[in-house]
Amino acid sequence: MLSELAYTRKGSGEPLVLIHGIGHRRQAWNPVLDLLAQSHDVIAVDLAGFGESPAYPASASYDMDHACQNLSDNFAAWGIDRPHVAGNSLGGAIALELGARGLARSVTALSPAGFFGTLNRIQTLGLLVMLRLTSQLPDRALRTLSRSAVGRRLAGFSLYTHPERFTADEVYGDALALKRCTGFERTIAKGGNYAFRLHLDVPTTIAWGTRDLILPYSSSAIAQERLPEADHVALPHCGHVPMVDDPDLVARVIQNTTARTQEPVAAA
Repeated sequence: MLSELAYTRKGSGEPLVLIHGIGHRRQAWNPVLDLLAQSHDVIAVDLAGFGESPAYPASASYDMDHACQNLSDNFAAWGIDRPHVAGNSLGGAIALELGARGLARSVTALSPAGFFGTLNRIQTLGLLVMLRLTSQLPDRALRTLSRSAVGRRLAGFSLYTHPERFTADEVYGDALALKRCTGFERTIAKGGNYAFRLHLDVPTTIAWGTRDLILPYSSSAIAQERLPEADHVALPHCGHVPMVDDPDLVARVIQNTTARTQEPVAAA
């Protein structure tokens, strides 16, 4: 059954779907949305149970099979077939899965999940759980923290190199999104041992922030070993969510990947 996903759509050209990470929302892509919309029909989506999208039914699993099938069903509802996809963190892993399953035309994965070392996995899960617990503060406390420069840095230092670029309203909105999301624990429970080990036959780029604290840059070596067919790119001075730290570079990396295929895209 189709779980309808909330989305923002902008621009024209070949379709490009943007997929956020765990606990985040589609607004994570705002810094690059206008840049990408100059050349693509861009759709930034809220995954099920995050942002404004409802959670899957209790009977549905938060695994890759269900995520990819539901996104494919939403592609059809949006009138697109095999779009380009770009994802960050959990969204990067989903983007790679879509590409491996023949559901995407090209893939750009920014610090994707699924390439953990043993210690990295513990570090990643620990930081994510800490962020989730911190978001459970009363709304008034979250609002107060978001109005403080120190509070904004504390809220964002593990995700961005430049958390100071966020406004108080943006930080507060992200905090509420993390606090109220209904898919967090089900995603962690299902994906805690996830590893990506498939092959891709579509143009693929894996780009990693060199200052990523959630999924450390050292994980990129594992990605290079498992996916030698992909292009591997370092994002200098970028954290885990690089769209904020260097939007021009991230947009360029995505556009360079989509440009590597010229196959016409048929409407659904």
